[in-house]
Amino acid sequence: MATNLKKQLKQSWPQTVKEAKAVQEKLRSRVVTEDCLGDIKTVAGVDVGFEENYTITQAAAVVLSFPDLQPVDRAIARIPTTFPYIPGFLSFREIPALLQALDKLQTLPDLIICDGQGLAHPRRCGLACHLGVLLDLPTIGAAKSRFIGTHDELGAEKGSWQPLLDKGETVGAVVRSRANVRPLYISIGHKISLPTAIDFVLRCTPKYRLPETTRLADRLASGR
Repeated sequence: MATNLKKQLKQSWPQTVKEAKAVQEKLRSRVVTEDCLGDIKTVAGVDVGFEENYTITQAAAVVLSFPDLQPVDRAIARIPTTFPYIPGFLSFREIPALLQALDKLQTLPDLIICDGQGLAHPRRCGLACHLGVLLDLPTIGAAKSRFIGTHDELGAEKGSWQPLLDKGETVGAVVRSRANVRPLYISIGHKISLPTAIDFVLRCTPKYRLPETTRLADRLASGR
């Protein structure tokens, strides 16, 4: 799936914040914020862990059937870490390894739920947007914490949500994925609308706070 992209990354992957910012400014104009979904039969989760004092990036991709959320495929990739930890530029640190993990899958997912931001990003190009545009696949950002934006008070019951606003623009939603637990911060990645993104994340979260896609990818990436 990502073979050609990996060749391209070796030649042109940004090495500085200035170069990375220019890429984000370019890619955000290519993000599609409407539903361009086919029949969703598989959903994937991706996550990244680090080893050897952050010098090695280990990426995991897990594919589940949808809507019954049964494991279909999984893959891991380990590569040297090539970009420093800088808030707002995490996709440049994580995507090279994620592409290699996704390339190892035997099943091409219909939708990817990322453990990170999408449009809820200062330059409207978080990890989910970046990955979605590169792969030309529908993606959702489902982050565990808020990066930008403000919102009104959220109800305690599962399914409650409020718009996440930044500079007067709705950049995502704060969603209660389970009653009386901390919310998730959901935003558009690529080829999906915000209401549809919220619906898919909730349908992938039958029991725990995190979607099954994220929960299983996190366990695989961290070696648990």
